[in-house]
Amino acid sequence: MTERRLLAVSGTPGTGKTHLCDRLARLGWTVHPLAALAEQHGFLGETDAVDGAAPIDIHRLAEAWEGPTDGLHAVDGHLSHFLEVDGVVMLRCEPGLLRQRLEQRGYQEPKIRANVEWEMMAGAWSELLEFEIDLPVLELDSGRLDDRALSDAVQEWVTQGLPSEPLADGVLSAIDWLAESRS
Repeated sequence: MTERRLLAVSGTPGTGKTHLCDRLARLGWTVHPLAALAEQHGFLGETDAVDGAAPIDIHRLAEAWEGPTDGLHAVDGHLSHFLEVDGVVMLRCEPGLLRQRLEQRGYQEPKIRANVEWEMMAGAWSELLEFEIDLPVLELDSGRLDDRALSDAVQEWVTQGLPSEPLADGVLSAIDWLAESRS
């Protein structure tokens, strides 16, 4: 039996979670799309006609889902950090590039603006703090690293045993797009 490593691959929509998970799958990881898990357990809502998203009852899913017991697994989804996982790979992306990616997806302006603002404010970090999700976190900039470099960083992190600083320290050393925009 192989030791289990179950990672949440989280971040603002458009930061490259699925691209990274596709690469990890090619390297032998089992990927669990969050929406598929929610649908399997009956916690995926109807698709919203305005923004095209289907809400996930993440808290009920977190209570119901039992993760695998062995092997390398990644849960692909921007709410995946709410599940019981061993660590969080948090993808970040410079807001201007994120805007371009979301425009290419055909998102409407209000949805683009909301996601870009969420990224600028480090929304995923805010959720970790608010809900006291004190797990090892590997923050990666998907705008500066290609898929291979991202997957190499994840694999190295896993090999090293998921080293991470405490949550409060991680937040302080996190990417700060607002500070970078003032430079």
